[in-house]
Amino acid sequence: MRPDTHPAYGDVVFRDRSAGTAFLMRSTLVARTDLPTVEWTDGATYPVFDVDVSAASHPFWTGTARVLDTEGRVEKFRRRYARG
Repeated sequence: MRPDTHPAYGDVVFRDRSAGTAFLMRSTLVARTDLPTVEWTDGATYPVFDVDVSAASHPFWTGTARVLDTEGRVEKFRRRYARG
């Protein structure tokens, strides 16, 4: 590979504040210098990036997703545009 063509890639902690969970993953965000740091369970210090939604708080993955009443919508459409 050519040198200096790829961004820095390393360990970053992603923290979901709404669920209170954190994940240690690899990312190119490690190159950002404005991120705060946090001490992880292994004793090392990593940059931390706060996310709004993760698998721990997304309604689809937590089982709290709403099911829409599609049958009512279809009936409303048919009543509105009925030919007869």
